[in-house]
Amino acid sequence: MSSPIIIPLSRLSLDPQQRHAQLRDYFCDKDAVANRDADSWVLNLGWSDDPYRYVDPQLDIGLTWWGGDLRYQDMALARKRNGRVLLSLNDTWTLESWSEWVCKNPQHGDITVLHVDDHKDLGTPRLFERTDGWIDPIEGRAVNIQQPSTVTSAIMSGSLGMGSFLTPFLHYAPSTDVRHLCQGPKCVGTVDSEIKLESLADTLLSPSERRPGISLVSDQKGVGRGRYRFTDDLDDWLEGLEGGDTSILLHIDMDYFCNRYDGDSDSVDHPGPLNDPLPSVLNRIDELTRALNRGSLVSRLADVVIAFSPGFFPAEFWAQSCDRLLLGLGEQCHGSIAE
Repeated sequence: MSSPIIIPLSRLSLDPQQRHAQLRDYFCDKDAVANRDADSWVLNLGWSDDPYRYVDPQLDIGLTWWGGDLRYQDMALARKRNGRVLLSLNDTWTLESWSEWVCKNPQHGDITVLHVDDHKDLGTPRLFERTDGWIDPIEGRAVNIQQPSTVTSAIMSGSLGMGSFLTPFLHYAPSTDVRHLCQGPKCVGTVDSEIKLESLADTLLSPSERRPGISLVSDQKGVGRGRYRFTDDLDDWLEGLEGGDTSILLHIDMDYFCNRYDGDSDSVDHPGPLNDPLPSVLNRIDELTRALNRGSLVSRLADVVIAFSPGFFPAEFWAQSCDRLLLGLGEQCHGSIAE
Protein backbone atom coordinates (compact mmCIF):
# COMPACT_ATOMS: atom_id res chain seq x y z
CA MET A 1 0.00 0.00 0.00
CA SER A 2 1.22 3.51 -0.85
CA SER A 3 1.94 6.07 1.86
CA PRO A 4 -1.09 8.15 2.89
CA ILE A 5 -1.85 11.25 0.81
CA ILE A 6 -3.03 14.38 2.61
CA ILE A 7 -5.22 16.96 0.82
CA PRO A 8 -7.25 19.97 2.03
CA LEU A 9 -10.77 19.32 3.27
CA SER A 10 -12.24 21.51 0.51
CA ARG A 11 -11.12 19.12 -2.25
CA LEU A 12 -13.67 16.42 -1.44
CA SER A 13 -17.37 16.44 -0.67
CA LEU A 14 -18.53 15.97 2.92
CA ASP A 15 -21.32 13.74 1.59
CA PRO A 16 -20.07 10.11 1.73
CA GLN A 17 -21.68 9.03 -1.54
CA GLN A 18 -20.45 12.04 -3.49
CA ARG A 19 -17.00 11.66 -1.97
CA HIS A 20 -16.89 7.99 -2.97
CA ALA A 21 -17.86 8.94 -6.54
CA GLN A 22 -15.15 11.63 -6.66
CA LEU A 23 -12.48 9.21 -5.51
CA ARG A 24 -13.62 6.45 -7.88
CA ASP A 25 -13.62 8.89 -10.80
CA TYR A 26 -10.11 10.15 -9.99
CA PHE A 27 -8.31 6.93 -9.02
CA CYS A 28 -10.38 4.59 -11.26
CA ASP A 29 -9.23 1.02 -10.69
CA LYS A 30 -7.50 1.57 -7.33
CA ASP A 31 -9.63 2.04 -4.23
CA ALA A 32 -9.15 5.17 -2.13
CA VAL A 33 -10.42 5.52 1.44
CA ALA A 34 -10.66 9.06 2.82
CA ASN A 35 -10.52 9.72 6.55
CA ARG A 36 -11.03 13.20 7.95
CA ASP A 37 -8.29 14.65 10.13
CA ALA A 38 -9.17 18.20 11.29
CA ASP A 39 -9.02 20.37 8.15
CA SER A 40 -7.63 17.64 5.88
CA TRP A 41 -8.46 14.36 4.25
CA VAL A 42 -6.03 11.46 4.64
CA LEU A 43 -6.25 9.17 1.60
CA ASN A 44 -5.15 5.54 1.69
CA LEU A 45 -4.93 3.64 -1.59
CA GLY A 46 -5.12 -0.09 -2.15
CA TRP A 47 -6.25 -2.79 -4.55
CA SER A 48 -9.67 -4.09 -3.57
CA ASP A 49 -10.13 -7.60 -2.15
CA ASP A 50 -13.91 -7.37 -2.63
CA PRO A 51 -15.12 -9.66 -5.46
CA TYR A 52 -18.17 -7.44 -5.98
CA ARG A 53 -15.79 -4.63 -7.01
CA TYR A 54 -15.05 -6.71 -10.11
CA VAL A 55 -18.75 -7.17 -11.02
CA ASP A 56 -18.58 -10.52 -12.85
CA PRO A 57 -20.38 -13.29 -10.87
CA GLN A 58 -18.33 -15.91 -12.78
CA LEU A 59 -14.98 -14.26 -11.99
CA ASP A 60 -13.61 -17.26 -10.08
CA ILE A 61 -13.88 -19.40 -13.22
CA GLY A 62 -11.47 -17.08 -14.99
CA LEU A 63 -9.11 -16.83 -12.03
CA THR A 64 -8.93 -20.62 -11.73
CA TRP A 65 -7.99 -20.82 -15.40
CA TRP A 66 -5.35 -18.11 -14.93
CA GLY A 67 -3.76 -20.15 -12.13
CA GLY A 68 -1.40 -19.34 -9.32
CA ASP A 69 -4.13 -19.09 -6.63
CA LEU A 70 -4.57 -15.45 -7.58
CA ARG A 71 -6.21 -13.30 -4.89
CA TYR A 72 -8.68 -10.56 -5.80
CA GLN A 73 -6.34 -7.83 -4.54
CA ASP A 74 -3.53 -9.18 -6.76
CA MET A 75 -5.53 -9.21 -9.99
CA ALA A 76 -4.43 -5.72 -11.01
CA LEU A 77 -0.78 -6.83 -11.06
CA ALA A 78 -1.29 -10.17 -12.85
CA ARG A 79 0.55 -10.70 -16.12
CA LYS A 80 2.46 -13.41 -17.99
CA ARG A 81 4.92 -13.14 -20.86
CA ASN A 82 6.22 -15.43 -23.57
CA GLY A 83 8.42 -13.76 -26.16
CA ARG A 84 6.54 -10.96 -27.86
CA VAL A 85 3.21 -11.84 -26.17
CA LEU A 86 2.05 -10.46 -22.83
CA LEU A 87 -1.15 -11.70 -21.22
CA SER A 88 -2.57 -9.48 -18.49
CA LEU A 89 -5.82 -9.08 -16.64
CA ASN A 90 -5.79 -5.26 -16.63
CA ASP A 91 -4.94 -3.52 -19.90
CA THR A 92 -2.72 -0.94 -18.14
CA TRP A 93 0.20 -3.34 -18.49
CA THR A 94 0.16 -2.65 -22.21
CA LEU A 95 2.17 0.49 -21.46
CA GLU A 96 4.80 -1.50 -19.56
CA SER A 97 5.12 -3.88 -22.51
CA TRP A 98 5.50 -1.01 -24.97
CA SER A 99 8.02 0.65 -22.67
CA GLU A 100 10.08 -2.55 -22.64
CA TRP A 101 9.94 -2.66 -26.43
CA VAL A 102 11.07 0.99 -26.65
CA CYS A 103 13.96 0.26 -24.28
CA LYS A 104 15.10 -2.66 -26.45
CA ASN A 105 14.65 -0.66 -29.67
CA PRO A 106 15.87 2.87 -28.87
CA GLN A 107 16.44 3.66 -32.56
CA HIS A 108 12.95 2.60 -33.60
CA GLY A 109 11.37 4.26 -36.61
CA ASP A 110 7.69 4.81 -37.32
CA ILE A 111 5.19 3.11 -35.02
CA THR A 112 1.70 1.83 -35.75
CA VAL A 113 -0.54 0.87 -32.84
CA LEU A 114 -3.29 -1.62 -33.64
CA HIS A 115 -5.75 -0.96 -30.82
CA VAL A 116 -8.54 -3.54 -30.53
CA ASP A 117 -10.84 -2.35 -27.77
CA ASP A 118 -14.34 -1.25 -26.78
CA HIS A 119 -12.73 1.90 -25.30
CA LYS A 120 -10.33 4.53 -26.62
CA ASP A 121 -8.11 4.52 -23.48
CA LEU A 122 -7.27 8.19 -24.00
CA GLY A 123 -8.05 9.31 -20.45
CA THR A 124 -5.75 11.57 -18.46
CA PRO A 125 -3.27 9.58 -16.34
CA ARG A 126 -2.32 10.71 -12.84
CA LEU A 127 1.07 12.05 -13.92
CA PHE A 128 2.29 15.58 -13.20
CA GLU A 129 4.25 17.38 -15.89
CA ARG A 130 7.75 18.71 -15.28
CA THR A 131 10.15 20.43 -17.67
CA ASP A 132 12.23 17.24 -17.80
CA GLY A 133 9.38 14.71 -17.86
CA TRP A 134 6.66 13.33 -15.59
CA ILE A 135 6.32 12.70 -11.88
CA ASP A 136 4.18 10.05 -10.22
CA PRO A 137 2.43 12.20 -7.57
CA ILE A 138 1.50 9.20 -5.44
CA GLU A 139 5.08 7.99 -4.95
CA GLY A 140 6.97 11.14 -5.96
CA ARG A 141 9.08 9.31 -8.56
CA ALA A 142 10.01 10.17 -12.14
CA VAL A 143 8.20 8.30 -14.93
CA ASN A 144 9.90 7.77 -18.29
CA ILE A 145 8.60 5.60 -21.14
CA GLN A 146 12.22 4.77 -22.02
CA GLN A 147 12.78 3.35 -18.52
CA PRO A 148 10.37 0.42 -18.03
CA SER A 149 10.93 0.10 -14.28
CA THR A 150 9.50 3.60 -13.79
CA VAL A 151 6.39 2.66 -15.77
CA THR A 152 5.98 -0.51 -13.71
CA SER A 153 6.26 1.51 -10.50
CA ALA A 154 3.66 4.04 -11.69
CA ILE A 155 1.19 1.28 -12.58
CA MET A 156 1.65 -0.33 -9.18
CA SER A 157 1.14 2.99 -7.39
CA GLY A 158 -2.04 3.72 -9.34
CA SER A 159 -0.70 6.78 -11.16
CA LEU A 160 -1.11 4.86 -14.41
CA GLY A 161 -4.37 2.97 -14.67
CA MET A 162 -7.01 1.52 -16.94
CA GLY A 163 -8.51 3.82 -19.51
CA SER A 164 -5.49 6.09 -19.89
CA PHE A 165 -2.47 3.99 -20.87
CA LEU A 166 -2.46 5.17 -24.50
CA THR A 167 -2.16 8.86 -23.57
CA PRO A 168 1.41 8.86 -22.19
CA PHE A 169 2.61 6.71 -25.07
CA LEU A 170 1.27 9.21 -27.61
CA HIS A 171 3.00 12.03 -25.73
CA TYR A 172 6.22 10.02 -26.00
CA ALA A 173 5.65 9.15 -29.69
CA PRO A 174 3.20 11.73 -31.09
CA SER A 175 3.78 10.60 -34.68
CA THR A 176 2.27 7.18 -33.94
CA ASP A 177 -0.33 5.93 -36.43
CA VAL A 178 -3.20 4.59 -34.28
CA ARG A 179 -5.75 2.18 -35.76
CA HIS A 180 -8.60 1.56 -33.31
CA LEU A 181 -10.90 -1.34 -34.15
CA CYS A 182 -14.19 -1.16 -32.24
CA GLN A 183 -17.62 -2.76 -32.65
CA GLY A 184 -21.06 -1.22 -32.60
CA PRO A 185 -22.91 0.37 -31.01
CA LYS A 186 -19.91 2.49 -29.94
CA CYS A 187 -18.47 2.56 -33.44
CA VAL A 188 -20.41 2.51 -36.70
CA GLY A 189 -18.34 3.37 -39.76
CA THR A 190 -14.88 4.94 -39.95
CA VAL A 191 -13.77 8.25 -38.46
CA ASP A 192 -10.30 9.72 -38.99
CA SER A 193 -8.78 12.30 -36.66
CA GLU A 194 -5.63 14.23 -35.91
CA ILE A 195 -4.04 13.48 -32.53
CA LYS A 196 -3.63 16.64 -30.43
CA LEU A 197 -1.44 16.65 -27.31
CA GLU A 198 -2.91 18.55 -24.37
CA SER A 199 -1.92 19.68 -20.88
CA LEU A 200 -4.81 19.57 -18.40
CA ALA A 201 -5.17 20.79 -14.83
CA ASP A 202 -5.25 18.20 -12.06
CA THR A 203 -8.60 17.90 -10.33
CA LEU A 204 -7.79 16.58 -6.86
CA LEU A 205 -4.26 16.11 -5.52
CA SER A 206 -2.83 19.43 -6.70
CA PRO A 207 -4.99 21.61 -9.00
CA SER A 208 -2.01 23.82 -9.86
CA GLU A 209 -0.29 20.86 -11.53
CA ARG A 210 -0.75 19.83 -15.17
CA ARG A 211 -1.35 16.35 -16.54
CA PRO A 212 -0.93 14.94 -20.08
CA GLY A 213 -4.09 14.66 -22.15
CA ILE A 214 -5.16 13.82 -25.70
CA SER A 215 -7.90 15.18 -27.92
CA LEU A 216 -8.96 13.98 -31.35
CA VAL A 217 -9.87 16.47 -34.09
CA SER A 218 -11.88 14.68 -36.76
CA ASP A 219 -11.26 15.38 -40.44
CA GLN A 220 -11.20 13.54 -43.76
CA LYS A 221 -7.43 13.15 -44.15
CA GLY A 222 -7.17 9.38 -43.77
CA VAL A 223 -4.49 7.45 -41.91
CA GLY A 224 -0.88 8.39 -41.27
CA ARG A 225 1.61 9.65 -38.73
CA GLY A 226 0.04 11.43 -35.77
CA ARG A 227 -3.42 10.21 -36.81
CA TYR A 228 -6.16 8.15 -35.16
CA ARG A 229 -8.55 5.96 -37.14
CA PHE A 230 -11.67 4.74 -35.30
CA THR A 231 -13.41 2.01 -37.28
CA ASP A 232 -15.57 -1.09 -37.14
CA ASP A 233 -14.27 -2.34 -40.50
CA LEU A 234 -11.33 -4.76 -40.66
CA ASP A 235 -10.20 -3.59 -44.09
CA ASP A 236 -10.25 0.07 -43.04
CA TRP A 237 -8.41 -0.88 -39.85
CA LEU A 238 -5.45 -2.35 -41.76
CA GLU A 239 -5.50 -0.03 -44.76
CA GLY A 240 -2.06 0.58 -46.24
CA LEU A 241 -0.08 -1.53 -43.76
CA GLU A 242 0.69 -4.44 -46.07
CA GLY A 243 4.23 -4.21 -47.39
CA GLY A 244 5.26 -1.35 -45.12
CA ASP A 245 8.13 -1.26 -42.63
CA THR A 246 6.51 0.48 -39.65
CA SER A 247 6.87 -1.23 -36.26
CA ILE A 248 3.47 -2.65 -35.28
CA LEU A 249 2.35 -2.88 -31.65
CA LEU A 250 -0.86 -4.89 -31.20
CA HIS A 251 -3.08 -4.35 -28.16
CA ILE A 252 -6.19 -6.48 -27.78
CA ASP A 253 -8.62 -5.82 -24.98
CA MET A 254 -11.00 -8.76 -24.99
CA ASP A 255 -13.94 -6.48 -24.23
CA TYR A 256 -13.83 -5.64 -27.94
CA PHE A 257 -15.39 -9.06 -28.55
CA CYS A 258 -17.90 -8.90 -25.69
CA ASN A 259 -18.35 -6.11 -23.14
CA ARG A 260 -21.16 -7.65 -21.14
CA TYR A 261 -20.54 -5.73 -17.91
CA ASP A 262 -18.61 -2.55 -18.82
CA GLY A 263 -17.45 -2.35 -15.19
CA ASP A 264 -21.00 -1.70 -13.98
CA SER A 265 -22.72 -3.96 -11.43
CA ASP A 266 -26.12 -3.08 -12.91
CA SER A 267 -25.05 -5.01 -16.02
CA VAL A 268 -25.21 -8.31 -14.14
CA ASP A 269 -28.99 -8.15 -14.48
CA HIS A 270 -29.08 -5.82 -17.48
CA PRO A 271 -26.12 -6.67 -19.76
CA GLY A 272 -24.72 -4.08 -22.14
CA PRO A 273 -25.50 -4.10 -25.87
CA LEU A 274 -22.19 -5.76 -26.82
CA ASN A 275 -23.03 -9.12 -25.26
CA ASP A 276 -22.34 -11.78 -27.88
CA PRO A 277 -22.33 -15.48 -26.91
CA LEU A 278 -19.08 -17.44 -26.96
CA PRO A 279 -19.53 -18.93 -30.49
CA SER A 280 -19.91 -15.41 -31.90
CA VAL A 281 -16.85 -14.26 -29.95
CA LEU A 282 -14.77 -17.11 -31.36
CA ASN A 283 -15.97 -16.38 -34.89
CA ARG A 284 -15.01 -12.73 -34.50
CA ILE A 285 -11.58 -13.74 -33.22
CA ASP A 286 -11.12 -15.87 -36.34
CA GLU A 287 -12.14 -12.95 -38.57
CA LEU A 288 -9.61 -10.68 -36.89
CA THR A 289 -6.69 -13.09 -37.07
CA ARG A 290 -7.51 -14.01 -40.68
CA ALA A 291 -7.40 -10.32 -41.58
CA LEU A 292 -3.98 -9.96 -39.95
CA ASN A 293 -2.69 -13.08 -41.70
CA ARG A 294 -4.09 -12.02 -45.09
CA GLY A 295 -2.01 -8.89 -44.94
CA SER A 296 1.08 -10.82 -43.79
CA LEU A 297 1.07 -8.65 -40.68
CA VAL A 298 1.29 -11.34 -37.99
CA SER A 299 5.00 -11.89 -38.60
CA ARG A 300 5.57 -8.13 -38.38
CA LEU A 301 3.99 -7.70 -34.95
CA ALA A 302 6.74 -6.38 -32.70
CA ASP A 303 4.71 -6.67 -29.50
CA VAL A 304 1.36 -8.26 -28.61
CA VAL A 305 -0.64 -7.57 -25.45
CA ILE A 306 -3.89 -9.39 -24.69
CA ALA A 307 -5.89 -8.09 -21.73
CA PHE A 308 -8.90 -9.92 -20.30
CA SER A 309 -10.51 -6.97 -18.47
CA PRO A 310 -12.29 -8.49 -15.45
CA GLY A 311 -15.66 -6.87 -14.99
CA PHE A 312 -15.97 -6.19 -18.71
CA PHE A 313 -15.23 -9.38 -20.71
CA PRO A 314 -17.00 -12.43 -19.17
CA ALA A 315 -14.59 -14.60 -17.18
CA GLU A 316 -16.14 -17.86 -18.39
CA PHE A 317 -14.99 -16.92 -21.92
CA TRP A 318 -11.33 -16.34 -21.04
CA ALA A 319 -9.96 -19.86 -21.57
CA GLN A 320 -11.40 -20.71 -24.98
CA SER A 321 -11.06 -17.21 -26.41
CA CYS A 322 -7.42 -16.94 -25.35
CA ASP A 323 -6.43 -20.23 -26.95
CA ARG A 324 -8.33 -19.35 -30.13
CA LEU A 325 -6.66 -15.95 -30.37
CA LEU A 326 -3.15 -17.24 -29.69
CA LEU A 327 -3.65 -20.00 -32.25
CA GLY A 328 -4.67 -17.45 -34.88
CA LEU A 329 -1.59 -15.37 -34.10
CA GLY A 330 0.69 -18.40 -34.38
CA GLU A 331 1.56 -18.35 -30.67
CA GLN A 332 1.69 -20.89 -27.85
CA CYS A 333 -1.39 -21.52 -25.73
CA HIS A 334 -1.89 -19.98 -22.29
CA GLY A 335 -0.43 -22.96 -20.42
CA SER A 336 2.96 -22.34 -22.05
CA ILE A 337 3.17 -18.70 -20.96
CA ALA A 338 5.18 -18.17 -17.79
CA GLU A 339 4.35 -16.05 -14.76
